Amino acid sequence: MNKPVLFIAEAGVNHNGSIERALQLVDAAADAGADVVKFQTFKAELLATAGAAKADYQVANTGEAGSQLAMLRALELSPHDHEVLLAHCQRRGIRFMSTAFDAASLALLAPLNMPAIKIPSGDINCGPLLLQAARLRQPLIVSSGMATLADIEQALGVIAFGLLGDAEPSGRADFDLAYCSAAGRAALAAHVTLLHCVTQYPAPAGAVNLRAMDTMAAAFGLPVGYSDHTLGIEVSIAAVARGACVIEKHFTLDRSLPGPDHAASLEPQELRQLVAAIRNVEQALGSPLKQPAPLEVPNRAVARRSLVAARAIAAGEIFRADMLTAKRPGGGISPLEFWAMLGRRAQRAYAADELIEA
Repeated sequence: MNKPVLFIAEAGVNHNGSIERALQLVDAAADAGADVVKFQTFKAELLATAGAAKADYQVANTGEAGSQLAMLRALELSPHDHEVLLAHCQRRGIRFMSTAFDAASLALLAPLNMPAIKIPSGDINCGPLLLQAARLRQPLIVSSGMATLADIEQALGVIAFGLLGDAEPSGRADFDLAYCSAAGRAALAAHVTLLHCVTQYPAPAGAVNLRAMDTMAAAFGLPVGYSDHTLGIEVSIAAVARGACVIEKHFTLDRSLPGPDHAASLEPQELRQLVAAIRNVEQALGSPLKQPAPLEVPNRAVARRSLVAARAIAAGEIFRADMLTAKRPGGGISPLEFWAMLGRRAQRAYAADELIEA
């Protein structure tokens, strides 16, 4: 039996800075049957300069231009908020997770027994944060939005170096050596899952390229999942059918709320539909063996055919093509034996439509 898909309900910053709304997001994720509800943890001043502009999609989704810094300040969760959310997740039976965007936030999250440390797409080239995350020796989920295969390989080199020891690197050559070593590749295989991702909110279906999951799996020999920013639920379902072992999907309480990510998020009922659909697809994937399912076997006699007399046949007559036909039920002589029966003598008389016996 394949391992179940890990479904991460990405609350992100869709709480809009309100702990009350964040708690409601936990409830919605738990009610939907998600495995994990994930937030984002950062100090705005450690993440963006005063001059960092918003992305075009952030301008469109928030309805205003301005700096990232001001937007991010309004979306921070305090350390106490994290304690409240973690406790509520425990009460609701859903795992808590958050993405750290700076060293202090990663240190805050490290002891919280999360399912994994998430490396966001934007930090795939942030060497110090990658190294800090790797040295926690916890499961890592590395998102690859905006990345090339070369970008991913460089990030994996830093992670491999961090997984293998606590020495300070002298430069990129150390990361290359770690990545190329047997120990480094084994450490990556034991700790890292890659996520295919398109960093646009919402992402058009034509930009998704789910086949890139296959390319990543083949290139790196690591499990691959999908972080979905498209509208609707069908692309996530398709990703599971294509072999994704993790699905991450943004959700919100109300898509019309102001904020950078609401417009590309599912509402609670859609989230429930997606989780249910993924669980159905998981069951449908089943085994790679092509064989009858046990519940099919009784239907062979109903759906398949047997050789029967096309007309009344006297005992001793020689079977000719016009004397035999194939009709339901199955269970008698297979119609594949039609030609082998020609020229034989009937061992007894047959009425029309009677099953032929060997």
